[in-house]
Amino acid sequence: MAINRLPPLNALKAFEAAGRTGSFQGAARELYVTPSAISHQVKSLEEFLGTDLFERKVRRIDLTPSGKDYLIAISHAIKSIEMATDKLVSANTVEELKLSVVPAFLDRWLMPRLADFTQRHPEIELDISNSGTNQELNNSDIDMAVYFGNGDWPDIECQHLRSSVLVPVCSPSFLAQHPIKEPRDLLKYRLLQVKDRPDEWRSWFKLSKLEFNPVHRLMNMSSGMLTAQAARNGMGIALTDPNLISEEIKRGTLLVPIELSLELPKSFYLVYRKNGELSRAMTVFRAWLTQQMTIAP
Repeated sequence: MAINRLPPLNALKAFEAAGRTGSFQGAARELYVTPSAISHQVKSLEEFLGTDLFERKVRRIDLTPSGKDYLIAISHAIKSIEMATDKLVSANTVEELKLSVVPAFLDRWLMPRLADFTQRHPEIELDISNSGTNQELNNSDIDMAVYFGNGDWPDIECQHLRSSVLVPVCSPSFLAQHPIKEPRDLLKYRLLQVKDRPDEWRSWFKLSKLEFNPVHRLMNMSSGMLTAQAARNGMGIALTDPNLISEEIKRGTLLVPIELSLELPKSFYLVYRKNGELSRAMTVFRAWLTQQMTIAP
């Protein structure tokens, strides 16, 4: 194919992201543009190719047969370009990226996925610390951080990663010995709670339209990961974010006896200094993290 028959790279990237995420909105979040910009790029690519790549439906898009075949080929090509670029860059420079991440997100979500990042970007040397509090970026040498909160920190650029929800969880052995058929049943058994978040169970039962009147005194622990571990050991029922215990749920070591989710007002955010220049390592990590969120939020 002659070089002038190659479609624009931006249009290919927009199509690949939209096809992989299944929506123009998902592609827009990943590429930091608007959904209309993605739609425009995809339309220009379809005009260039002379065929439709998507079927536009109400509130969703579906790949056409031609679009599915083209996505496979394009994905391989873009992956090859990324690998070649990373190989060239890593041969010439090593960049350090200092991250501070709240413990639950670091231990339960980020760490299992970091091997993918280091394999893709061997030229970036990670220096990661866990922080129980939202560390002040402007008075530290941290480049980026993952905070949990309301997203209202001064002089900080915040990118929303995902909201946090809570569901009740317990072990299979606990459920076998303590039948749970409806929300009211949970009040009969030992409830586990994070000591500095005493209102979570009350809010969950309010969502169930029940008065919070447990039979047993609540067992307090210092973190959500400890309450989840205690629940896994059969000590009671915890309220936990299912995204942070997805492996336990898959393995069946933790069960969700009542499918009722309490959405918290706080969320996880990727943060960095406002008006600060992003290094290549920061840009690469932000893009990778955003992509991972579309795969497994």
